[in-house]
Amino acid sequence: MVRRNRAVQSYLTGVIRDTLGRWGARFGLAWLIGITFLAVFAPLLANSRPFLIKMDNQWSSPMLRHFTPADVTLLVTALAAVTLLLLRRIPIWIRWVTLAVVVVVTLVFSLIYVNPPKTEIYSIYREAAALGRVQFVLNAPIPYSPSDYLRDQTNSDPSPSLQHWLGCEELGSDVASRLIHASRIALAIGFIAEGIAVVIGVIIGALMGYFAGVVDIIGMRLVEIFSAIPTLYLLLAFVAYFGRNIYIIMVIIGMTSWTGYTVFTRAEFLRLRKQDFVQAAQALGLPLRSILFRHMFPNGMSPVLVSLSFGVASAILAEATLSFLGLGVVGAPSWGQLLNQATKGGGGFRWWLAVYPGLVIFLTVFGYNLIGESVRDAVDPHLKKASML
Repeated sequence: MVRRNRAVQSYLTGVIRDTLGRWGARFGLAWLIGITFLAVFAPLLANSRPFLIKMDNQWSSPMLRHFTPADVTLLVTALAAVTLLLLRRIPIWIRWVTLAVVVVVTLVFSLIYVNPPKTEIYSIYREAAALGRVQFVLNAPIPYSPSDYLRDQTNSDPSPSLQHWLGCEELGSDVASRLIHASRIALAIGFIAEGIAVVIGVIIGALMGYFAGVVDIIGMRLVEIFSAIPTLYLLLAFVAYFGRNIYIIMVIIGMTSWTGYTVFTRAEFLRLRKQDFVQAAQALGLPLRSILFRHMFPNGMSPVLVSLSFGVASAILAEATLSFLGLGVVGAPSWGQLLNQATKGGGGFRWWLAVYPGLVIFLTVFGYNLIGESVRDAVDPHLKKASML
């Protein structure tokens, strides 16, 4: 019975099992889960507003009152994802559809009904506590928001201390708080930009590989043209002309990094179009969308998964490079922006602004690369055979 169960397990399940069996993938996955946890729960982990406070004999929750639509959507999505992950008896496609519905409904309701105050004085709660007006307060583990510049405090030493574990940046805000909130920007750019690239690359590559001939020739010329576009220079030009906008950065990275996915998908579809199961589907008269997306697509995605992991790391590096050059997103913390401040301000070299953001960027990119290499080893029969010798 055990042998039979192993024989009928899907190819994807085998790849996932082989990937998770490698120490590199485990380390990379553990680090990325930690970064994702910080991104989702950032408002609860680093916030100047108390979660619960009794001030002047009145209870309130300033943290919940200032939640944004993005905060609510991320928290509800994370809760729904964990719940659906535990419900293993439900088919996986039903769980994905349910999660998508939850995300869309929560986002729409949040945009309509969640309206946080436009302005906030962060020091009001610290000043009230100093005057003895606070009877009870429950703060976040790091009681500083990323945009709280601590102008009410007199400490002039920005280096790491017991009060600020990772020190303060150029304008006075807490580095640990900015690192936590900046993980949202990094992950958003990595996943959304590469999501755009995967959709474009897989569709064009599938059409090229299935039809071949003239379609393949035209597609390859298109790939060669887009491969010659330098992404970083294009980003610099667009940011200089249209301003620093995170959505423009995502779209440009996605529109210029799809060629790798196209080449991999084309090669797989060229191989699969001669397979017996594809020719049987054609002989039965199945519609083109069924042949492409139901029969060929699941069997040709392994190289794309490998490339996706490296692509997300490249997108995060591109955003960090832009922010380091002072052309990143305005009004939001960024890892590259913190690196940029290590030598700015005339105060000499601030080592904590180079070490901590640099370490986070390195470990995140390293984690994605480890996962990509493990998936590559799991899907390549030659590498798998060599590792077993």
